[in-house]
Amino acid sequence: MDRASLMQVVEATWPPERQFSEGPWVFRQSKGGGKRVTAASSDQEVGKDDIRQAEARMAELGQPVLFTLSPDHNFDPILAELGYELVDRTRLYHAEIDGLAAREVPPVTAFPIWPPLQLARDIWAEGGVGPDRVAIMERAECDKTCILGRVNDRAGGAVYVGLHNGCVMVHALEILETQRRFGLATSLMIAAAQWGAERGATDIALLVTEQNAGANALYASLGMAAQDGYHYRVKR
Repeated sequence: MDRASLMQVVEATWPPERQFSEGPWVFRQSKGGGKRVTAASSDQEVGKDDIRQAEARMAELGQPVLFTLSPDHNFDPILAELGYELVDRTRLYHAEIDGLAAREVPPVTAFPIWPPLQLARDIWAEGGVGPDRVAIMERAECDKTCILGRVNDRAGGAVYVGLHNGCVMVHALEILETQRRFGLATSLMIAAAQWGAERGATDIALLVTEQNAGANALYASLGMAAQDGYHYRVKR
């Protein structure tokens, strides 16, 4: 799948409360949930006047002035000139699903269930994925599941998985700190691939920030290829 198709899967599986277009901009509006569901974006050439209009519109919406863009967008240097700081450079990982789905998950390790059990919600909360982000999962209008992971005779991890246009998108993979380094994250990724393959998916993908060295190493070890995803520009 190409980058544009993968980003459509991201939007479908992790949607804002409201999304609308005005002029060259796409605006996202949400009560919490992080940058991805509140940032403005554009796939057109824009100038300083357009940026000022976007700033005013985001202020009207009561949201921080925040832009998301790919590294080659023409207005990235304009935002830098205007004093916007680059934050959260994010990589997009992708692979065909068959290789990962063919691997085995240890018995009694991964349990797909929707809606998420309180155990999963507690694991997410400990990792910083609070109720506002769980609300994003709940409003996504796609085939989806939570996979609860078990290791050392206890619940130790959770992941949200959405399916759109033949691609499984993995979000919110969290492992309790005390249950790390036992292979549970790998097991959850395999389980996510198997869940998608059973539903006809051909691809699996996810997003991770460049600074998350452990996660980047994990996904590379699973044979997933990385490409530039996006970054944010925010005025401090």
